[in-house]
Amino acid sequence: GNVVKIDDAVEAISTSLERAERMAGVSVSSAFVTINGSHIQTKNSHGVVAVSGPTGEISISDVDRVIEAASAISLPASREVVHVLPREFIVDGESGVKDPIGMSGVRLEVETHVVTASNAAVKNLSKALQEAGIKISDLVFSGLAASYSSLTETEKELGCVLIDIGAGTTSVVAFVDGALSYSGVIPVGAKNVTNDIAIGLRVSLESAEKIKLSLSEINKNDKENKDELDLQNLGISEVSKVSKKTLVEGIIRPRLNEIFTMVRLELEREKIINRIPSGAIITGGGAKTIGIIDCAKRMLTLPTRLGAPSGISGLIDDCLDPSFSVPIGLLIYGSKQEIGESGKKFPMKISLPGKGLFNKIVESIKDLLP
Repeated sequence: GNVVKIDDAVEAISTSLERAERMAGVSVSSAFVTINGSHIQTKNSHGVVAVSGPTGEISISDVDRVIEAASAISLPASREVVHVLPREFIVDGESGVKDPIGMSGVRLEVETHVVTASNAAVKNLSKALQEAGIKISDLVFSGLAASYSSLTETEKELGCVLIDIGAGTTSVVAFVDGALSYSGVIPVGAKNVTNDIAIGLRVSLESAEKIKLSLSEINKNDKENKDELDLQNLGISEVSKVSKKTLVEGIIRPRLNEIFTMVRLELEREKIINRIPSGAIITGGGAKTIGIIDCAKRMLTLPTRLGAPSGISGLIDDCLDPSFSVPIGLLIYGSKQEIGESGKKFPMKISLPGKGLFNKIVESIKDLLP
């Protein structure tokens, strides 16, 4: 989402920062930060340059130049580039090249996926962080961050779509042949499900959220054989019992159907729906909504699984929850950026601050990566 009130955002950031610094025993001056919201837009772009070296061997400088050429897209003054992600390189007409460095050729081309954001959204986020004493080391689209913790390399190579359901938005990122080929943000999320429950049962938003979480996808088997749900232990005063069928089929499912219908329409429009045999991976806090996996399978007609953080050993159980996919993915992204394994605006090594909390966490994460 967007920062809509700077003072509140600064207060929230400062409180979280103070806790983190106290727990880690270090001072924080910079951070990797995710950005999301319906203002996020994407497009695919092409770049081409002549190989510059006298021997015809492609260097990192050539790769930098061709990606820079691909990033020279026409944008309105109100937008800015967040990522230019290489999809594939083409050397003298030979496509499908993942890493052209060291190859010989005369002409180097690249197909990229460009992620852009609203200038205003970036400035508001930057201002809130700056007033909290934090410098942005890198801005990362949250859907991209989630992919680092929720997807396997095999899934990305075969083709898959990650659907990250947040509170107010749903981020969609699709990989084809190992490369990010489509991403987008749908302005509907788990908060809409909560609103529907509040309206349908005539309860407060706080009570509706408690009801939704009590029926999470992860715990659904505990109540599967009961139609009447006893809500007294939730501390809700407005209603004590409710029909599970009414709640799930009459209130929750229609909103989930809407979300996955919108996702499918995007995948069909981009001609990707038939190129992702690994199927759909559902993550984010909204992924715990009851019935979500079955609904996604039915609406997308794709194999579907729940996506939770993986690929790092030693995580406590609380962090193995779908709602942690973005922050855990951001840590992995940051560690890979430091050692030059992850694409951003240019595929270059990024140095993290030597004494910051994030650097301390990144060093720990690198030790845990397989």
